[in-house]
Amino acid sequence: MEIIERKENPALDRVELTFQWNHSGDATPSRSQMRDAAAKAEPGAIKAQVFIKNVNTRFGMSKTTGLALIYGSEESASIEPEYVRTRYDQLSEKVEPKEKKAEEQEPVKTESEDSDEEGEA
Repeated sequence: MEIIERKENPALDRVELTFQWNHSGDATPSRSQMRDAAAKAEPGAIKAQVFIKNVNTRFGMSKTTGLALIYGSEESASIEPEYVRTRYDQLSEKVEPKEKKAEEQEPVKTESEDSDEEGEA
């Protein structure tokens, strides 16, 4: 990810990054990948307060441009519409369950095992 322009907006307590992502040989980056890269590009940024907008990939080119809005606090990020915040919360949830599944998997008892334990007691 290459930052083209960095603009501080103190009235809204956010930093606006205009970016360009050259992805030759790779698929178009996902919104969550762009969010991660924008959070890394701005020191002190919290991933939950980063919103990606105006994403544009030109047909036949391996170049994506967009705008990353990085808010300074959760309170200032509340100016984003509710549906946008919900969308980004869902992006975070899609990543987390895959990690949790491995931890939560337990052997499932069958009915015959349950009846054997009751008979032994």
